Amino acid sequence: MSFLFGKADSSAATAATAATPKLESDMATTSQNIQIRTPEEAVARIAYLASDVIISVQPSRDQDSAFSSHLKRYASRKDSSLVAKSEDLVPEIQSIRHNTDPLLSVFAPIRSGRLTSVTTTSTILLPSIAHLYKLANYPVVIHVSLSPAPFPDYSIITAIRNSGWTFIQSESLQEAQDMAVTAHALAIRSGKGVIHFFDSSACSRDKPIAAEDAASFRELLNLDDVRRYQASSVSHSGIYADDGRVAVASDQPETRPSVTTNSLADSTILSAASKVASSEVSERSSQQSNSSVPPSVSSITTIEAAPSLVSSEDIYKYVNSIWARIRETTGRSYHAFEWSGPATAEKAIFVFGSDAGLFAEALDAAKPTDIYAKAGMITVRLYRPWLGSQLLEVIPKSVKRIAVLEQISRKTTKWGPLLIDVLTSVKSSFGGVETVVGHQLGYIAPETIDQALRGIFQNLASEKPLQNLEVGKTSGPRDDKTYGLEQPKLETAYTKILDQLFGNRVYIANALGSNNAGVSSTITASPEFGFGSLLARKEHRGRFVKEVKQAASAGSFTTESPVNWLAKWAASAEDAKKAEEIADDVIARLETDGSSIARELLSNKGLFRKESLWLVGSDAWAYDLGNSGVHHILASGENVNMLIIDSTPYSERTAADAARRKKDIGLYAMNFGNAYVASTAVYSSYTQVLQAMLEADKFNGPSVVLAYLPYFGEHDSPLTVLQETKKAVDLGYWPLYRWNPENENKGEPNFLLDSERVKNELKEFLARDNKLTQLMRREPAFAANLSQDFGTEVRAQQKRKARDAYNQLLEGLFGAPLTILFASDNGNAQSVAKRLGTRGRARGLKTIVMAMEDYPVEDLPKEENIVFVTSTAGQGEFPQNGKPFWDAIKDNTDLDLASVNYSVFGLGDKHYWPRKEDRVYYNKPAKDLNRLLATFGGKQLSEIGLGDDQDPDGYQTGYSAWEPKIWQALGVANVEGLPDEPPPLTNEDIKLASNYLRGTIAEGLRDTATAAISASDQQLTKFHGTYMQDDRDIRDERKAQGLEPAYSFMIRCRLPGGVSTAKQWIQMDDISTSLGNETMKLTTRQTFQFHGVVKGKLKPAMKAINKALMTTLAACGDVNRNVMCSSLPTQSEYHKQVWACSKKISDHLLPSTSAYHEIWLTDDNNEKTQVAGNAIQDFEPLYGPTYLPRKFKITIAIPPHNDTDVYAHDVGLISIKGDDGQLVGFNLLAGGGMGATHNNKKTYPQTGRMMGFVKADEVHIACEKVMLVQRDHGDRKNRKHARLKYTIDDLGVDVFRSKVEALWGKSFEPERPFYFKSNVDTFGWQKDETGRNHFTFFIENGRIENTADFQMKTGLREIAKVHKGEFRLTGNQHLILSNVADEDLPQMKELMKKYKLDNVQFSGLRLSSSACVAFPTCGLAMAESERYLPQLIGKLEGCLEENGLGKESIVMRMTGCPNGCARPWLAEVAFVGKAYGAYNMYLGGGYHGQRLNKLYRASIKEDEILAIMKPLLKRYALERGDGERFGDFCVRAGVVVATRDGRDFHDDVAEEEFDEE
Repeated sequence: MSFLFGKADSSAATAATAATPKLESDMATTSQNIQIRTPEEAVARIAYLASDVIISVQPSRDQDSAFSSHLKRYASRKDSSLVAKSEDLVPEIQSIRHNTDPLLSVFAPIRSGRLTSVTTTSTILLPSIAHLYKLANYPVVIHVSLSPAPFPDYSIITAIRNSGWTFIQSESLQEAQDMAVTAHALAIRSGKGVIHFFDSSACSRDKPIAAEDAASFRELLNLDDVRRYQASSVSHSGIYADDGRVAVASDQPETRPSVTTNSLADSTILSAASKVASSEVSERSSQQSNSSVPPSVSSITTIEAAPSLVSSEDIYKYVNSIWARIRETTGRSYHAFEWSGPATAEKAIFVFGSDAGLFAEALDAAKPTDIYAKAGMITVRLYRPWLGSQLLEVIPKSVKRIAVLEQISRKTTKWGPLLIDVLTSVKSSFGGVETVVGHQLGYIAPETIDQALRGIFQNLASEKPLQNLEVGKTSGPRDDKTYGLEQPKLETAYTKILDQLFGNRVYIANALGSNNAGVSSTITASPEFGFGSLLARKEHRGRFVKEVKQAASAGSFTTESPVNWLAKWAASAEDAKKAEEIADDVIARLETDGSSIARELLSNKGLFRKESLWLVGSDAWAYDLGNSGVHHILASGENVNMLIIDSTPYSERTAADAARRKKDIGLYAMNFGNAYVASTAVYSSYTQVLQAMLEADKFNGPSVVLAYLPYFGEHDSPLTVLQETKKAVDLGYWPLYRWNPENENKGEPNFLLDSERVKNELKEFLARDNKLTQLMRREPAFAANLSQDFGTEVRAQQKRKARDAYNQLLEGLFGAPLTILFASDNGNAQSVAKRLGTRGRARGLKTIVMAMEDYPVEDLPKEENIVFVTSTAGQGEFPQNGKPFWDAIKDNTDLDLASVNYSVFGLGDKHYWPRKEDRVYYNKPAKDLNRLLATFGGKQLSEIGLGDDQDPDGYQTGYSAWEPKIWQALGVANVEGLPDEPPPLTNEDIKLASNYLRGTIAEGLRDTATAAISASDQQLTKFHGTYMQDDRDIRDERKAQGLEPAYSFMIRCRLPGGVSTAKQWIQMDDISTSLGNETMKLTTRQTFQFHGVVKGKLKPAMKAINKALMTTLAACGDVNRNVMCSSLPTQSEYHKQVWACSKKISDHLLPSTSAYHEIWLTDDNNEKTQVAGNAIQDFEPLYGPTYLPRKFKITIAIPPHNDTDVYAHDVGLISIKGDDGQLVGFNLLAGGGMGATHNNKKTYPQTGRMMGFVKADEVHIACEKVMLVQRDHGDRKNRKHARLKYTIDDLGVDVFRSKVEALWGKSFEPERPFYFKSNVDTFGWQKDETGRNHFTFFIENGRIENTADFQMKTGLREIAKVHKGEFRLTGNQHLILSNVADEDLPQMKELMKKYKLDNVQFSGLRLSSSACVAFPTCGLAMAESERYLPQLIGKLEGCLEENGLGKESIVMRMTGCPNGCARPWLAEVAFVGKAYGAYNMYLGGGYHGQRLNKLYRASIKEDEILAIMKPLLKRYALERGDGERFGDFCVRAGVVVATRDGRDFHDDVAEEEFDEE
């Protein structure tokens, strides 16, 4: 008995393995270390080896099951399967949530000849019973861990016992491994489905076992049978149609030749086994018929009978042969039924439940005096088919009485199913069993097993034993291994919005964690249960309303007051708004009254508010098993709201199994006609979510709010969710819309499309769809082709049309053909290609120039001469417009380019990746392409050319040597009379030809054919305060769909000193909501910035900004931009004086062109509207027609706070206070600037140089003269060398100062003394000298937005509505609520608390951080910044706390490129984007913003950043001096060398660049 039911011992297996020769010594050595500890691991290994596809059922996307963690580990290592037909022999692992009808995913692979297995808990079986019947005649294996653990319910198994499957049970760790092997071998042999079930808790005390024997398992599977099945398929079968497949018996022998064994190593699950398998499977096996049809042996004169169906006897024969083989190789024996006990036993128990071993051990240890001494025990191994004859064979003839113990929690019949099976078997035989007694087996703890056995056997021995006696507790302990329903943390975003909108009124009927009288969470979360609960809730309130009316009529109150109020409330009880308004007054009167009737009504006081009734579900409700509940709700017409959250990422939509039949609930609900329907996405439009929920609540009938929240795992960052949402919404996969049938009564459309970008594209689609529909009706034969994926077709058409158009243009030329293809990210490669094409045409060649992505690859072998020009992106990757071409040819084996002449030119930077191991990335695309073309047989026109940015003339050095070789090879090198090439169009040309910044902007705005404007106008609109951008998150997806990029515009306001009135704040908030992307950005230059403004809304947005008495003129462009000023909340009167100077400078240096008013501020009749200021004359007295060489920035700092980075600007003004506390003037710094270019040492950041002191009333003139010297002496030929910093460095400080003074007619006075102590903001409340209060909000990276967790934007708007002072934007991207009177403080504090705006308890590092926008809108970004820096800081904060630095201010800044918008070069630690996910790291900046930092490491990723920063922070905490700042420490400790001047910025860097080898 102990062998069968004692805890598994692997010694037998080990001995058997040791006795056989080893196939490979290294495998044997490794396998000695393999220890399998859980039945799920044992089963997962077997399923992996024996499957093409494994459906891994998980509790959630991000939470692994006990099986899936192992499966994923094997797949990630690319371990091979014994049977997988994939190229890499790795089976496909499909992770499916348990509540999304997982068995639907089995149909497609198993019907296409792919062996499929499922790993799951038992929770999915009953809901999937319809699928089980259809899949029973396929060789599917389902491994089932019974739940709930550790006391599972076996009734789930008995409920599906007649579904046609074979059921096998294992009861120990070793048995789990052996029965898993049995299940797969049996499924393949019989052609029928096998369910292997086990209780994992029963194996918790088992010793670890050895790995499975690969060779034996391979033989048991019989790979000939496997290949026959894989070569078959069932076509044209729907899930809901019976395909007629049956499993038939064959006459193949059940014995197999013995082979040597091998214990399989965990590290290579199939490295050895797959080799053996592939060598033994013949080619003919894959061509043989389906395994369910035996090979024919008939001759032409023989008529064969149809093969017989697989019977119970066949199953027993197959399984017995498998177990015989296991016994032969391991010594372990298995039978359909297992008997344990003496052969002379008279009484026995038949156990069907948890831990039969517990009973076995107790029987083994029985004392002679125990009533159960000398009793036996029976367990079932092969549960179905039930073989009564085999049961009778194992029961000794001496047995007279049997107690059947069934662990069945959900009893649906008087007699247990196993009891009926046993009774049927023993009563139909001539055995000695006289009495069979059924018991319901409950949870039995080890210490109570003896007591339980005594009760069982006492009952069994009585003259009239009781049937259905309960043994043990009805419920056992629970652990968390069961798939308990749990709302993913990400998905709480929508329920939080419900709470915010409706507060106490919201009632979620199926909320997880509710007390539902013992009903399981799986049932309570279903729409059916929730619907019933809501109906009961509505009836309960209906009764309450009647009770209120009766109470008001009866008048049994102590006072008169409640009667009137109750009557008033009863009249408005069904009006949510009115009932809410009255509720508090009614409750107050009842509490005062104190009568018994008042107390009774108060016991249900929550019902005085009309509840907003909701059901919350997932996209599981979109599958058949959940959709029926949705149908019931919609059909009922009841006033119930459903919030259905869909979490399928856009990137996984194509991987979804089409056969899974996920329904479009929105369309389904709209077809009912009586339901409100909305499709929302909180990461796309928070406002639309609010609107939809409010409308759903008001709608009198069923409402469905579909809520999109895509994620791959529940710990995905918000950035991942945002990117997936944007793709889905923008490309129409998840359109935002609202459908309200009640709108018809108001004369409004029922359907409103809220996806702004989709609206115009939808119109085009509908027009195309209409044409296609007509054509398909006219030409039915072409219908299938016409209706295929339009995105794929349009790209192919674009390529073909482009090529054909070029061919037509070239028909009249007689020279040799030359095709030039380019791949370019920043335009350089495109410019080279176009120039090469122009020169080729001038030489008489028939030249074609196009992007690689637009070229039809099938034309490549037909080319005569072809040239490729490519730049280098990312880590040695092709640019975006070259990837499709490269992907199409890199793995192509059919291309023959023997007749093609080619050459390649690459553009790269050999120092961009300074580490030796990364040098392979230098010009990698060009090198790879050149090598591949040679492999295809192409002949070189000339050797590959490589342009290097580090050469004296950049890539031109290499290009100048390469181009002549092309003309030489084509025989056109010495052509005379070539025309002069026009010089390239520069920014100076654009400005000069623009007619004072007009260009063709107005015409471009009227062009509705594109969302873009021309390239020249893109340069000019910068002067008007707007940049054209596109959403880079969805750039590739749109390109794949044949759409232009998602163009939109950024608008930047001009706001001198960053001071805004409360009214202006509300106006800016309105603009961002109605015309932008619902967010605002507070920039590092103290102004508002809007993103996502589409072209059609650009002019209305400009008008709205000017209506708010702001402007955007000169917020960008080659002019003086927004003038900054320290915020200084503690000295308001002094701040007012300094701020007035910033305003004066700004106004004085404003451009004078009237183009701004002409373009943006005209009425519909095209007449000008003068919004603010006087008429502007159309000339530029300061700037001239070409304006400045480059941008010009001015800032003012008020010591001791350098919160505007005064050293980083073209002009930095340091305010000087006189002895009387009044402003006297400014020290003027000139020549600061942040822009640089990676690896170009001719570019560098620089700090301002001291010019001297200037009086306050003359400061605007001094700034003007500095600007004019720059206008006249700045470099207008090289924009990388055009900033004032280079002008001063070229001229020298003294020469530059003299030129300014000469132009001014005055001299600078000597600088006045000053000092700085910080350049960060001071957060929280502060008082100024007048007694007014100021609060500095922490606005992380300046982004003002609403999220489900933090309604920042709404909160600030509510504050602005009542605020009597102003707002001050800081240079660190934060916000100050200024000039709050003491009497207004309580109201402000209450609002701040309500919206969580009073929280400034963040780490010093986070409070001192800053980031630019970068992705997705900035076209210059190379890496993330604003969206990534908060995550990085979060990963460092634990280290800061550990080392006592949690509140230490360390200035950290991040930018997505080296242009320096967030002024990273002055930070103590800075990260500057180099490529996506890679950054240059700089250390040693001055805490006061006075010293530039120095490069410490180049091109490092997050893991390296953390590995550097954590030890460095610890070292700083241990070794710093008193008051020593982090940047100063890095210099003193020798981590980096101090940068004294911008010109030595590139010297003495910590990570030297290696020479190219």
